[in-house]
Amino acid sequence: MIPRIISVRQPWAWAITVPPAKVRKTIENRSWSTNYRGPILIHAGLQPRRQPEIREFIEFLVEKPIPDPLPLGGIVGRANLVEVITKSKDPWFQGKFGFVLEGAKPVPFVPCKGRLGIYYPDADLIKELRKKRIIS
Repeated sequence: MIPRIISVRQPWAWAITVPPAKVRKTIENRSWSTNYRGPILIHAGLQPRRQPEIREFIEFLVEKPIPDPLPLGGIVGRANLVEVITKSKDPWFQGKFGFVLEGAKPVPFVPCKGRLGIYYPDADLIKELRKKRIIS
């Protein structure tokens, strides 16, 4: 099965895939929902969030400093999207919809363009992902 992709701004993408961490970001917040469930690649967008309060919040929850620089504009991890929630007391939940992610892990960086929504990789990206053994 070819996993789909979701673009996430840094440092949120790092918080999802940070190795190893006591607490990873397990909920990706969105203003929209999806029926998709299954493997999903985490794409780090080109435009990071630079607000110091975001950095402090993430470092507090993950209990690790965020490395600098973070990779931008490519695939940085993978996870399984298992559920979409609309309520949670989890500190990561801050959106209208929360995409619950399990089994997240970093992968070797693969540069590529991001898109809005949840999308399929194109043929060239699939080839590169297979070459790096990120997908089979």
